[in-house]
Amino acid sequence: MSFACRSDFLGTKFIIYDSQAPYAGAKPSRSRSTRRFASKQISPQVLGGNFEVGQVTYKFNFMKSRGPRRMQCNIQCPVGQGTSSDPSMEKTPSPTSLDLKNKAPRWHDHLQCWCLNFHGRVTVASVKNFQLVASVDPSLNIPAAEQEKVILQFGKIGKDIFTMDYRYPLSAFQAFAICLTSFDTKPACE
Repeated sequence: MSFACRSDFLGTKFIIYDSQAPYAGAKPSRSRSTRRFASKQISPQVLGGNFEVGQVTYKFNFMKSRGPRRMQCNIQCPVGQGTSSDPSMEKTPSPTSLDLKNKAPRWHDHLQCWCLNFHGRVTVASVKNFQLVASVDPSLNIPAAEQEKVILQFGKIGKDIFTMDYRYPLSAFQAFAICLTSFDTKPACE
């Protein structure tokens, strides 16, 4: 498996590509990265086409105000995979879109900084630290506790050492690709 992340000029929008289709019937993207990888295959098992599997967008900080980065993600997740041993009962995965947003930190008066509760998993303050929760339509009346469930958290634990925790419906690949976007320099977001 190979993947690529491509950023816009400002470093505020990233598109995540995978060499494998996220679901049956997906069409490869026709971007410059597709042509680049098609002409320079890394291994015989890597397909020539790239499939867009998600986007990560960082909010543009127009006023250059201090505070945490704000991000949103839209990830393609296959759903409907059956687990039955009967092949006729197997469902074909179909695409669904998972919308994520960063969990809002709270201001800590004593420390004079924005804080998130990583339950001891993150130990060093960094602008790269984040937690993502599902972006939910308020009209659905989903309980607040359910809306606050962290689907992906990423943070610093030492010099150049980070930790990543994720849960369903994200895959390890999707979580890792989202986390990689936090390392890009974002002059428009800082």
